[in-house]
Amino acid sequence: MNRALGSKISKALRCVLSGTAAAAVTLTMVASTADAQGRLFGGGKKQINEKYTPTIWIDPDGCEHWVMDDGVEGYMSPHTNRQGIPVCRRGNVCGVMNSDQFFSTNSSKIHAQGRARLSSFFEQADATSYIITGHTDARASDEYNLKLSYNRASSVARIAQASGASIADVRGYGERLPAASNKTAHGMAKNRRVEIICIR
Repeated sequence: MNRALGSKISKALRCVLSGTAAAAVTLTMVASTADAQGRLFGGGKKQINEKYTPTIWIDPDGCEHWVMDDGVEGYMSPHTNRQGIPVCRRGNVCGVMNSDQFFSTNSSKIHAQGRARLSSFFEQADATSYIITGHTDARASDEYNLKLSYNRASSVARIAQASGASIADVRGYGERLPAASNKTAHGMAKNRRVEIICIR
């Protein structure tokens, strides 16, 4: 395990386990591995000799999590409410990009002017980290839309990282979370978007 990461996790655990926060620690055995977009899903059956990569990540609610190389997982935040539930950072949609203004049809390459606008946004947004989600209208197949939306979100994430921003997650939802009806041209245009979630 990386020494710096191990030290960070060890320090976080001491903080979490101290005082009254000990009751709020949630330890679960997880048996899954990170999927293509870097998220970790629990609930699977633990396999013998299964390997885990020690890591720290932030979920959509802004909660910091850790996982050790033996599969033990828990919250990093020592702050809890009166019910003992971890209190995490707040995430909210702080930017919505209309895809038609940043991408050509069927493309995930951002125009030069769009790159400049995004760089300026991330330099001024002042968030701890960001979750980038891509969305499409209902045209084309579900598989194609999932791939296109993820690729577009990834393009935005690369610009964010180049601007010094920390990216917690990148997701592509395709047509599955429409913002408007896909029965009209106006509605489809609203659905073709990339949302930026700020975690503060």
